[in-house]
Amino acid sequence: MSTTTEVIAHNWAFAIFLIVAIGLCGLMLLGAYFLGGRARARGKNIPFESGIDPVGSARMRLSAKFYLVAMFFVIFDVEALYLYAWSTSIRESGWTGFIEATIFIVVLLAGLVYLVRIGALDWAPVRSKGRRPEAITHNTPRHPQ
Repeated sequence: MSTTTEVIAHNWAFAIFLIVAIGLCGLMLLGAYFLGGRARARGKNIPFESGIDPVGSARMRLSAKFYLVAMFFVIFDVEALYLYAWSTSIRESGWTGFIEATIFIVVLLAGLVYLVRIGALDWAPVRSKGRRPEAITHNTPRHPQ
């Protein structure tokens, strides 16, 4: 088989894959439209969350700490995935791999200790920790004149 014939065969295979995938998605959407319920009522268009009526706006502002903790979780979760991959090949990697994994874990623990020390994982607001907020907001030293 020549190179151009192989390229054309691969392109046709990809085109057939795309057509089948798009057709299957369209078929599922059309099937849901035709087979789905048609009931219209006042209660059908309001959100329903675990049997509780919705209260307030859906545009609730969340603290940036929520997103920060979520990012830390994702980062440490991905690093746990690397450790799992390492654990499956522990026999092949030997002592060198063990030392490298130990260094990796120590760096992870140092990062976690740093995050705890700077308070990045604290959920409580400043005023509930027993500190005075005015003492925290003033960064300039007070000199008697």
